Amino acid sequence: MSGLGRMFLLRRPASSSLLIQTRATALPSVIPLDLTSYTTRSMASGRLRRKAARMVLSPNVAKSSLEKKNRSRQGEFGPFAGMNKKTARIEGPVPPRSQAAQRRSRAPEEKTTKKESPLYKALKMQTTLSPIPYSRRNAIKSRIAEITSFDQFDLLPQVRDSILSNALPGMVDVSPTPIQSLSIPLLLKEPITKAKPNKWNDVTDISPEYDQFLLAAETGSGKTLAYLIPLVDALKRMEALENDEKAWQEEQKAKEREERQKNRAFELEPEEEAPLSDAGRPRIVILVPTSELVDQVGAKVKALSHTLKYRSGMISSSLTPRRIKNTLYRPDGIDILVSTPYLLTSIAKKDPYIFSRVNYLVLDEADSLLDRSFSPTTTDVINKTAPSLKRLILCSATIPRSLDNFLRKEYPDIRRLTSPNLHSIPRRVQMGVVDIDKDPYRGNRDLACADVIWSIGKAGEESDISGPFKSYFEPKAKKILVFVNEREEAPEVANFLKSKGIDAVFLSDQTPAKQQEILGQFTEWVKQPSAEEVIKIREERRADKAIPFDMPNESKHPGRELPNTKVLVTTDRTSRGIDTMSVKTVILYDVPYNTIDFIHRLGRLGRMGKRGRGIVLVGKKDRKDVVKEVREAMFRGQALI
Repeated sequence: MSGLGRMFLLRRPASSSLLIQTRATALPSVIPLDLTSYTTRSMASGRLRRKAARMVLSPNVAKSSLEKKNRSRQGEFGPFAGMNKKTARIEGPVPPRSQAAQRRSRAPEEKTTKKESPLYKALKMQTTLSPIPYSRRNAIKSRIAEITSFDQFDLLPQVRDSILSNALPGMVDVSPTPIQSLSIPLLLKEPITKAKPNKWNDVTDISPEYDQFLLAAETGSGKTLAYLIPLVDALKRMEALENDEKAWQEEQKAKEREERQKNRAFELEPEEEAPLSDAGRPRIVILVPTSELVDQVGAKVKALSHTLKYRSGMISSSLTPRRIKNTLYRPDGIDILVSTPYLLTSIAKKDPYIFSRVNYLVLDEADSLLDRSFSPTTTDVINKTAPSLKRLILCSATIPRSLDNFLRKEYPDIRRLTSPNLHSIPRRVQMGVVDIDKDPYRGNRDLACADVIWSIGKAGEESDISGPFKSYFEPKAKKILVFVNEREEAPEVANFLKSKGIDAVFLSDQTPAKQQEILGQFTEWVKQPSAEEVIKIREERRADKAIPFDMPNESKHPGRELPNTKVLVTTDRTSRGIDTMSVKTVILYDVPYNTIDFIHRLGRLGRMGKRGRGIVLVGKKDRKDVVKEVREAMFRGQALI
């Protein structure tokens, strides 16, 4: 053994030197040994195997808690799992229990105060109408300022004469309304229909092949005549062309018959085919949502037919089946038909040819006919009349956002004709507010309604007709409409008013004939005196030297009944299109749900420039801010949007 090996053995124990010596001798002499590195690795492995001393500190002493690697999983599963837990296993910070606690836990610098926008209005909480910019309204005013008479329209002479004699009888110096000035010139133009696509043309264009118009104007602005006058004019022009064509065909048939007789004197003539009957195939269809509007629009169409000589008819669910059949399938045919969508589609299921000749389709009160309840039926009628349809006309006093979105999607090319005062209440209508929570009502809405009616009935009412002939044309009874939100409230309110001595009626749960009779009392309007009538009255006054007048009947239940006052309690069914010319007072028993109902209910007043008065009963649970905004908008003449 070398000297280096001998020195290393002196520093190690005997066992260690024996082991190293044995291993050194066992290795062959060819392989060199690095004894220094081998000894170092052996000493390091010996220290790792040695147990730690009892007084040595643990390296995890600075940690707050230790995770147990072999944690028992007993109790995590089973029917009693999760019981007797001291801490909840929630990841992240635990939020406070309520939103109020969260706001209190915020730092002062993090708290934000909600600032009310200066553009906020109470009506925007119930925004359901489509906005019309005022720049467009002003542009429309400048366009209609030049039209002052019906003579400026390119109408047939007989149509122009029938406007004053039948449509507007007894009126002097009549000028077109704004919506009539806008719509009549455009609707008098010939319809421009698109070419129908065939297999060689581009079939990607799926837009309608007929003209579309939207007539939007405030209530009582003459929208019915705005579309009816051009339709009647177009009808008479079509009849003239057809008569000329029939005369030319008769001449051709006569010539052919003469030639056949000369050439074939001994042969029998072939039987001519009978012409197709026009029974049950109208040219113009006017759709309205209710049977009351069927009677009203049908009466206006019938009045024009007295001088223009066309065939018209109106059918509704209030008529008997026999009368509906006789009206629709008259032998000489029918030109203009007024009906409701449901009745017309039910007839079309049995007779699909009823839509085969329709050239013009009108949707009066389009916002109702295209809502969720009527839209499937109305759309079905439009699709069935599309093959022969030349023009579709939509007419409405309000344009809800739902209708606006529907038109932009289905009819992007529709021509919109809107009056400057759309979505506004006439300026001649005043609105008052009665707080039913104050004395003497103390929340009794029925008592407040009865008290208002008694105050109106007892007070003198100024008439639109002035002068010594006022008593001849003044209605004998004051007409008042009371609008409620729910149908079930109408009989209850009417019965309460009857108990207070007020002549009140309601429309719900009445027969169609009774409903028509009741509405007839509130739709009759005061006729303006003509020049001849004024002269006649003046002569009678000179002969009698006094103006006769009726003395009030005070002998019958004095102080218990309200004389010369009639009240109709109804819902929104009567607020749509009914021409209540004789009504000068409307009471809103309930605050309407939205601005659309405000417009239609108060729109029963101020028709054709007449004065009116609306009264709203406001309670503790009603939106007083909305009523305030409506009143301010009416005072300024602004739209309710």
